[in-house]
Amino acid sequence: MEKIKVGISSCLLGKKVRYDGGHKQDRYITDTLGKYFEYVSVCPEVECGLPVPREAMRLIGSPENPRLVTIKTGIDHTDKMLKWSEKRLDELEKEDLCGFIFKSKSPSSGMQGVKVYSQRGIPEKKGVGIFAATFMKRFPLLPVEDEGRLNNPVIRENFIERVFSYKRWKYFLKNKDKIKGLIDFHTDHKYLIMAHSPKHLRELGKIVANINDHEKDVQKYINIMMEGLKLIATKKKNTNCLYHIMGYFKKDLSREEKEELTGIIENYSNGLIPLIVPVVLLNHYVKKYNKQYLKRQVYLNPHPLELMLRNHV
Repeated sequence: MEKIKVGISSCLLGKKVRYDGGHKQDRYITDTLGKYFEYVSVCPEVECGLPVPREAMRLIGSPENPRLVTIKTGIDHTDKMLKWSEKRLDELEKEDLCGFIFKSKSPSSGMQGVKVYSQRGIPEKKGVGIFAATFMKRFPLLPVEDEGRLNNPVIRENFIERVFSYKRWKYFLKNKDKIKGLIDFHTDHKYLIMAHSPKHLRELGKIVANINDHEKDVQKYINIMMEGLKLIATKKKNTNCLYHIMGYFKKDLSREEKEELTGIIENYSNGLIPLIVPVVLLNHYVKKYNKQYLKRQVYLNPHPLELMLRNHV
């Protein structure tokens, strides 16, 4: 797969664009994810015309409709930021992005939990950066995260899985036969979606089984799928998927092999080993017994092994 285009706050790439003239380079983002992601960098504050270095800013007012104001001089840059954002979003719409990584806590780029100060100077961590808010409103389906939350292995896995899934969706959209293409796409992603939300899988199955209006149904499908993938694939849901996949080998495995596989799945379910262990064994059996249906299941290979996203307990 070609590199996936992902938007990102410029300072996370090591660019010295912060208010103090520094940067916040994240080595995991640049060195590890950079092998698979092609970054489109954005610095809202610099790109809208503010200098480096510059006076620090913060959000004030209500979390629902905050203003972007300099801390010492009280200059309001909200309108300037919003005007620039609309133009920049038009440009980003042409970039074919599959996700965005924001700078946490930033009054322009924080995607959640940004401090918003009341008139009395009391902060609430309920805000969203001005640019981040406009971005998420324009592109509601795109996977987004901030670099701080990516330190959590579960959230990191979820975000990257969604990015790769959205990229595969874009490949599907190039398919001329949308009906067959959607059926194939759904088949390939059955267990991946199940691991996140059996409920959403059932809804998607109904869409595929009753395709009427191609454009409308395709859009409805991706809306529901991306909503479902936001939900965390818990140990309980993953265990359910693993047992479903194991069912395809009931006539192939010996009693000892079944006991071994069951034991490994239960060890994963009990938090003793990472998900990668039962997945590797299942992939071994898929190849050994040539299970064509399972070979196409994205769940068994959703992203490059080198990212080691399923290696945490």
